[in-house]
Amino acid sequence: MPLLAELTPEVAAGRELTAAEVQRIAGALAGPEETEADKGAFLTALARRGETPAEVAAFAVAFRDRARDPGLGEWSGRAIDIVGTGGDHSGGFNVSSVVVLVLASAGVPVIKHGNRGITSRCGSADLLAGLGVDIEAGEERLRGALRELGFAFLFAPAYHPAFRLIAPVRRALAQQGQRTVFNILGPLINPVRPAHALVGTFSPGLVPVLAGALDALGTRAGLVVHGTIEPGRGIDELTTATENLVRGVGARREVAGNWRAADFGLAPAPFADLAGGDLAENLARVESLLAGQAPRGLEDTVVLNAATGLWLTGRVETVRAGLEPARDLLRGGAVQRKLAAVREFFRA
Repeated sequence: MPLLAELTPEVAAGRELTAAEVQRIAGALAGPEETEADKGAFLTALARRGETPAEVAAFAVAFRDRARDPGLGEWSGRAIDIVGTGGDHSGGFNVSSVVVLVLASAGVPVIKHGNRGITSRCGSADLLAGLGVDIEAGEERLRGALRELGFAFLFAPAYHPAFRLIAPVRRALAQQGQRTVFNILGPLINPVRPAHALVGTFSPGLVPVLAGALDALGTRAGLVVHGTIEPGRGIDELTTATENLVRGVGARREVAGNWRAADFGLAPAPFADLAGGDLAENLARVESLLAGQAPRGLEDTVVLNAATGLWLTGRVETVRAGLEPARDLLRGGAVQRKLAAVREFFRA
């Protein structure tokens, strides 16, 4: 009997998979031998049972092992990834892309792993490309970007060839409204494996799962977040417009609970301040942020996330201590200069 057909009823009955089994399953999912129907049935059973942190970590290891290595390992111990799962359908602005520029301006290496918008009109790759980044740059160019700009963007589809035969199954399940483990793996399978991570998720129930998985993967310091807009509706970002469920990882493992804007001396904002749009609209929002003319909630949210990144990487002792430096970088011209350098670097 094919592996997935054999394991599907066991998973549906509640049995947890071992790491060794997950390695075999990853090979079956990525290979041509198993049928799409069997792949879909297995992924559905796993999602409906609920993936454990250990299983998610094992899947991440399996697909990290199958990823293409961009050769940026010399930066991994100092770097951070700022990334969300997507899939929240919130219509929010892509905060993480601007946070990348703020942290890079502060001298924190950022290795961001992302994709074009799938459930949004403008994903991280779309916005960064609009800002002048060559999202499909080769390895030598990426090394140059880290040396000269302080950040690199890894376009996820270029680094995960193992996903090619899984994509049709995922699309078919998505059309049925069925998520899979692949909807949450993105933030965990950055092929450079940065030591620090600020990860957002579309579901509050996945906060402890992703935090446990990141811990199991050896993340030095991280934070998993989910912002609650209203009951039943959330965002895969840390914001000043939401109550934020947070769970720390690694050196920040003691952090757990809810963060609110007022906890950091920031004003609560209406969620409308964080509204995103298509590429042209989001590029205009970036310009308004740099000019100090963005809605206060959007500016404060970018600043809060950047301050959190400074804290996770040990640049400041507390998140609150990072707020003023982050705002100075955003509004004081450093990010504007960084953006000009980005355009010059990728135009050359």
